[in-house]
Amino acid sequence: MTKFLLSLHVLAAIVAIGPVTVAASMFAPALRRDDRAQLRLLHRICRVYAALGLAVPVLGLATASSLGVLGDAWLLVSIALTAVAAAVLGFAVLPAQAAAVAGAPVRPARLGMTSGVFNLLWAIVVVLMIVRPGSTTGA
Repeated sequence: MTKFLLSLHVLAAIVAIGPVTVAASMFAPALRRDDRAQLRLLHRICRVYAALGLAVPVLGLATASSLGVLGDAWLLVSIALTAVAAAVLGFAVLPAQAAAVAGAPVRPARLGMTSGVFNLLWAIVVVLMIVRPGSTTGA
């Protein structure tokens, strides 16, 4: 069961988080070009895949429980960083994108930086998932 849960967790991360990180990164350049159609499309991709991305931590917690590592430091840090990434996406990136799509003035550089922070947080989580410092489960 652990391998099945881990497979679902990794697939969900690739399928759901990957498109959000790419679309969020593409939004600021599209905003600079004032490409309204692309802005709407990229914002929709971010919203839809962010919702689908909720499966990633759920499956991650199920996998961690199955592995018996819920109290490991690397996992707790990963959970905290995931929560911060979700907050950055939900309270900074998506609202700024929505404002831009609605025609409000949004600074592309600031939105690009915020999207970059979101992407960096996910990159750190991926590294922690692979390296698992201090873990006794392998790696």
